[in-house]
Amino acid sequence: MDRQSRFPHLRQDFAASLVVFLVALPLCVGVAVASGVPAELGLITGIVGGLVTGVMRGSSLQVSGPAAGLTVLVFEAVRTFGLPALGVIVLVTGLLQLAMGALKLGRWFRAISVSVVEGMLAGIGLVIIAGQLYAAAGMEAPASGLGKIAGLPEILAEAAASTVALTSLAIGAATVVVMVLWKRLPKRVQAVPGALAAVVLSTLASVVFDAPVATVEVQGLLGAVRPPDPGTFAELANLSLLGTVLAFTLIASAESLFSAAAVDRLHDGPRTEYDKELMAQGAGNTVSGLLGALPMTAVIVRSSANVQAGAKTKASRVLHGVWLLLFAVLVPFVLALIPLPALAGILVHAGWKLIPLRTIAPLWREHRGEALILVTTAVAIVAVNMFEGVLIGLALSVVKTAWQASHIKLVVVDKGTGPIQACLSGYATFLRLPKILDSLEALPQDRPIQLDLSGLRHLDHACRTALENWAVRHSSADTEPVRVRTVAGIGMSD
Repeated sequence: MDRQSRFPHLRQDFAASLVVFLVALPLCVGVAVASGVPAELGLITGIVGGLVTGVMRGSSLQVSGPAAGLTVLVFEAVRTFGLPALGVIVLVTGLLQLAMGALKLGRWFRAISVSVVEGMLAGIGLVIIAGQLYAAAGMEAPASGLGKIAGLPEILAEAAASTVALTSLAIGAATVVVMVLWKRLPKRVQAVPGALAAVVLSTLASVVFDAPVATVEVQGLLGAVRPPDPGTFAELANLSLLGTVLAFTLIASAESLFSAAAVDRLHDGPRTEYDKELMAQGAGNTVSGLLGALPMTAVIVRSSANVQAGAKTKASRVLHGVWLLLFAVLVPFVLALIPLPALAGILVHAGWKLIPLRTIAPLWREHRGEALILVTTAVAIVAVNMFEGVLIGLALSVVKTAWQASHIKLVVVDKGTGPIQACLSGYATFLRLPKILDSLEALPQDRPIQLDLSGLRHLDHACRTALENWAVRHSSADTEPVRVRTVAGIGMSD
């Protein structure tokens, strides 16, 4: 059996792997630097995403690695607990994902409101943009999201008075401009990914003109590996750290599985097996944690590049991990030439793409409640933090769903003589109780009433108690007792 028959898509997968490698390289380095960790840790996570997650079942064409969506959370975790604790956090995150996949909980992540996910990404994007503007100017950013945004006018004023800061900002801005304009060039030119082209051009400009800007610090791949020290596992007794682990788990899993759904729409191949994909992500994060590297998710930018480059099987994403490994081992010194403001520009562009500007206006016109959830989630992430912001968004989503599910209708039939007929239908829950009681109390108090509950699909305890109390009050007002007609499964005392 020849190679072509054994590997019928080898040529397409090989070519696609090179494209994904070129897309992933600057993103792996940029995400690591933005997260406040050595650049090599981003490459390690990218390598693990290819060589470990890439060989596992789940989604055959999506590519995993360090994601811009987790930079804010990683930065806060490293700042709060220290870099040695990062490996423990990522390791436990991976183990939780493995457990959830084994328990077949992966499919339930599809039930998360899309507005909450888009709001989460928008909030992350805003924080990334604000933080990376400081990095582009070569200055330290405040810790909080609000502090980053509030301090921008002052920091820009300071940068305007500094030649070094202006040079750094110019390189960052030029990187963004190249990435934006790159898509307008001929498709033959676009065979080179825009992010890579922007980094290469910015690096050449920095070297040729000897620009006074900071560059990536390099310590070598093996020097960056930091397996968790046994003593750091004692940090798991810290409730704050456990909350961070939970945030990593929920956000990384949701982002990966939503990415899988998006990638499935881009190709006609096998569909994603969500539980197995969650286990694949868990295996990758477990290995990344053991190496002390960054957490990983499936990344839509790399995944879409993989599909568009003609990939047919998982071989393309495995090979992209091989190319990342060879680069990190053979030519790590190239990283030391990359100016930090160029990486900041890449992250600003990535953060901007996380904000769903095109969907907010149509969403407001058609589903204002969902638009409100999206905006509230984004603002909460900026104002508080990512974990609590997502929880606020989820709580709003649940309340909105419960409110919409509590549709209740009261039809009053008054023939002028005889009892008044009041018919309730729908779902009688505590959320609609004020409306129900206002309508019933507005009925004439000197006439007998027949309350028909046979149209109700649900009657909760609060509504049942309130209706019983109303019936007692009305019956004591010198009128005939309220007669209640119920349906099987919904009972009331007379």
